[in-house]
Amino acid sequence: MAVIALQSAASGLNALNARLDVIANNIANANTTGYKASRANFQDLLYVERAQPGVENANGDQRPTGLYVGLGVKVSGTQVEFSQGSPISTDQPLDMMIDGAGFFQVAVDDELGGGTAYTRAGNFTLNADGEIVLANDQGRRLIPTITLDEDVLQVDVDRNGRVFVLRPGQTQLEEVGQIETATFINPTGLRQVGENLFVESAASGPPVTGEPGTDSRGGIQSGMLESSNVDPTRELVNLIRTQRSYELNSQTIRAADQALQTISQLRV
Repeated sequence: MAVIALQSAASGLNALNARLDVIANNIANANTTGYKASRANFQDLLYVERAQPGVENANGDQRPTGLYVGLGVKVSGTQVEFSQGSPISTDQPLDMMIDGAGFFQVAVDDELGGGTAYTRAGNFTLNADGEIVLANDQGRRLIPTITLDEDVLQVDVDRNGRVFVLRPGQTQLEEVGQIETATFINPTGLRQVGENLFVESAASGPPVTGEPGTDSRGGIQSGMLESSNVDPTRELVNLIRTQRSYELNSQTIRAADQALQTISQLRV
């Protein structure tokens, strides 16, 4: 009946609204350091089974196909794409990029991810205590905590995450800390909590931490930032496709409404 068509088209409009929200967020974060684009995954809903395939008729012949009427669509989930963003040179020693797999670890409130969150954004700076922190409005501390003295003349971070400083009167660099990165067996299962941060979930599995550049973890590139991996061209194409699909579902609703009006005007 036309009622099922109305319900299916309405579910399509609802799902496309969610997809439009995801695309809009991707485009809005096209210049966000370390941002990872998301995509909306769809799945069809239940089916009304009006005839089963393989059922024998009176002549003993089997029905070659069934008769099923679907009830629409829904968004099954959003999936983060962790492909690498392009490197951006900044020449700032505390700007860091992970060249490969892995996440920086930063401190958050205990109720949010058990006190540790994970990010691909490597725009770090120093706070008033000389600790390396994210350069955002919250100033999340890097884990493990690394503190630099105020008399430091030069800071260097090597590919394995070792932090070196040059002090006044010295000619040799001194190692003052070791950056550790984390990997997950299923990074798409991480929870997104804003601020370019992810936290562990049951789907992501526990973090495996260690020295960058070892055990499949990417190395650190100092003086570089990882740009957003959003492809504006692809997002605009997806936006146009979503608009066209929205229009088609709207036309389906109008057609079903007209059919119902015709039925209501029938006389016995």
